Amino acid sequence: MGKDLVGEGGDDLSRLTAVFNSLDTDGNGRIDIQELTDALQKSGDRGGLAVARRLLLTRDADSSGDISLPEFINYAKNHEKNLRIVFSKLDRNQDGIIDSNEIISAFHDIGISLKPEEAKAMIRRIAEDGSVEITWEEWRDYLILSPSADLHDVFRYWRHATPFLQMIEWILVACSGSEKHSSNYPKTLYKCRLKKYLDVGEDTAVPDDFTPDELASGQWWRHLVAGGIAGMVSRTSTAPLDRVKVFLQVHGCAESKKGLVNCMRGMLREGGWTSLWRGNGVNVIKIAPESALKFMAYEQLKRFIKGNSEKDLRISERFIAGSIAGAFSQSVIYPLEVIKTRLALRKTGEYTSVFDLTSRMLRNEGFRVFYRGYIPNLLGILPYAGIDLAVYETLKNIYSDTNQPSVFLLLTCGTVSSACGQLASYPLALVRTRLQASTDKNANRNMRFLFGHILKTEGFVGLYRGLLPNFLKVAPAVSISYVVYERVRTGLGVKMT
Repeated sequence: MGKDLVGEGGDDLSRLTAVFNSLDTDGNGRIDIQELTDALQKSGDRGGLAVARRLLLTRDADSSGDISLPEFINYAKNHEKNLRIVFSKLDRNQDGIIDSNEIISAFHDIGISLKPEEAKAMIRRIAEDGSVEITWEEWRDYLILSPSADLHDVFRYWRHATPFLQMIEWILVACSGSEKHSSNYPKTLYKCRLKKYLDVGEDTAVPDDFTPDELASGQWWRHLVAGGIAGMVSRTSTAPLDRVKVFLQVHGCAESKKGLVNCMRGMLREGGWTSLWRGNGVNVIKIAPESALKFMAYEQLKRFIKGNSEKDLRISERFIAGSIAGAFSQSVIYPLEVIKTRLALRKTGEYTSVFDLTSRMLRNEGFRVFYRGYIPNLLGILPYAGIDLAVYETLKNIYSDTNQPSVFLLLTCGTVSSACGQLASYPLALVRTRLQASTDKNANRNMRFLFGHILKTEGFVGLYRGLLPNFLKVAPAVSISYVVYERVRTGLGVKMT
């Protein structure tokens, strides 16, 4: 586990007894599941309870529900023999230490590309003296509570406890008892995951990755629920700016000349304060099915790409799987996008209900109306998600001089990266909205025609109508979604520290 857990040593019996005593916090001579869970969570293992159950199931020889000192010593000795075999496989030149080149080769064998500086940083997290080499003793103490000594399991365990590359949550470390690292690991993981749930009203982020333990323990749905509720509150709070954006996108120069404030005043005169939230109900309702569909599609695509291989997916494979999953979920819920746009543009008394609007659209324009603007919407997924993710990681790495960037820095990076992603994909979003708003089923208004028409009549600036209110809502949307996500996450019992 680490220095504070293993102690200074002596022979194997005294060393393992010291480990046992440090785990037996109540001093009753037995380690129960709560003590195992606490030790694993302290060391940064985010699947603490599930891993503790697995350990207890395989190490509790007398089925008493806890682990005695003899049971622990018997387990530890056998486990260390197997860990020694794994260590020898990694120690390719058999010099008794594992260096960065050997780590790079080992990860390459399971399909993960690792840079030299990244491998050295990984090793420094394990090496107690801060060196760039791992001794057998450090390796043994670090993995004393890993549930398996199989090479793939060790790497998986190493990966799923602490984030190192936050962008893709690769190469994570487990079971470090060192106080200077272990208390920070869950926080780092949370900050890595936080970007996934900063809702700015766009549904094009690559889905989150969950470990087998999180999937088995039900932590995954708590994250999705917290993110969904955060999105609902965030979108409702910024809905007036979103409706102004839609007006400026659709009506172009006519509304843009009035300006943002005058456009909002016109909405207030026409329909009162409640009119500023037209279309928000549908915008909120579609969060749940879209998140669920995206998550299920992403998991299935990852399984399809992996096949029978035990290798972890590369970042490009995860990005492709996430983009396809996003395209699938958008395809299913896209009619709600069209309905939301029509509701945002409606006048007071124009429709009696959502059902009234939907039936009129179907009767007057046919089923295809529900997929107007679908192509530009689909094309906008890749540039938005790619640029958003790339800018976020670049800014975070430039301005963070530690492995523990502050929440303020992450929120700032999230705001800027989302703005950059929207800037790149905004012309496609504008054309999509105009196509959704078009009520003439016989008009020749496809994507190509609209791009040419806008450039000809309004110039290049016409492709960015409504950009100001869209940018104005990014910072509050990010901040609100963070605060709500944090509150709901805590309320659902998803503990990160």
